[in-house]
Amino acid sequence: MAEFEHVSVMAKECVDALEIKPDGIYFDGTLGGGGHTYEILKMSAPNGQVIATDLDDYAIMRAKERLKEFGDRLTVIKDNFKNFSEIKDRLNIDGFDGILLDLGVSSFQLDDRSRGFSYLADNEKLDMRMDKSSPFSAETVVNSYDEKELKRIISEYGEERFAANIAKNIVLERKKSAITTVGQLNAIIEKSIPAKFKRDGHPSKRTFQAIRIEVNGELDDLYDTVITMTRGLKKGGRIAIITFHSLEDRIVKRAFRELETDCICDKSLPVCVCGKKREAVIITKHPVTASEEELAVNKRSKSAKLRVAERV
Repeated sequence: MAEFEHVSVMAKECVDALEIKPDGIYFDGTLGGGGHTYEILKMSAPNGQVIATDLDDYAIMRAKERLKEFGDRLTVIKDNFKNFSEIKDRLNIDGFDGILLDLGVSSFQLDDRSRGFSYLADNEKLDMRMDKSSPFSAETVVNSYDEKELKRIISEYGEERFAANIAKNIVLERKKSAITTVGQLNAIIEKSIPAKFKRDGHPSKRTFQAIRIEVNGELDDLYDTVITMTRGLKKGGRIAIITFHSLEDRIVKRAFRELETDCICDKSLPVCVCGKKREAVIITKHPVTASEEELAVNKRSKSAKLRVAERV
């Protein structure tokens, strides 16, 4: 397995936003290359603790090696961060001082073309599984979903205007033979999009994003998870979430607004009868984006948005 350079997106901004304490306990739901976790552990010395989760065995192995200097201050669990409540209860943690989510695909997952995440990996198998033990892959989606469902996924998750053409051509091509490689899918997408609309980046970008989201269930229960995680913070604790596309960002923004809303009664009523109380305040009224310096060295930070909320 080749080693890949991993640069954590907005690492300083995340650590600053979390206001790390030396004795705090933190949850990093997206361990990835371990860059953000490293910064949290460093800033929370000497007694801070981090609970980190990931589904990727290689990411876990790699991060454990990178972070071994911190010893038992780090606990790594192979699990989905959406199982936050169960993990918190299992470890008997009353509340966290900070929570971080860096959503999307890690750099080394994209760079390892054998994983099939990248549309540049022409000869590689269609895969896109973050958890390689899962039997459900991109190949499953492309070869078993009906045309209507393919169109829905590509349109909804990829925001691809030519989703109908792409879905139709996938179904036509797989009647001849199974679609098993990145190159085969690229060729289908290429012929499904009119030439004049291929000027803005690679034509496969949106469709690959859509299929990856479906394979890994990236948007499933994300809203509820953000709500649950914020409620799992100590008073004054903060949650910082980095998103990489508008679908994730809208969900996070909506969840934070729900948590910040205080009383939803008709304003004509003399007293509150709904009982709803503000549970958090939004720290970032507008999302934080990468600095010019970071954009110059890490092109993947271009679409990143950081939103932060604080438990009250």
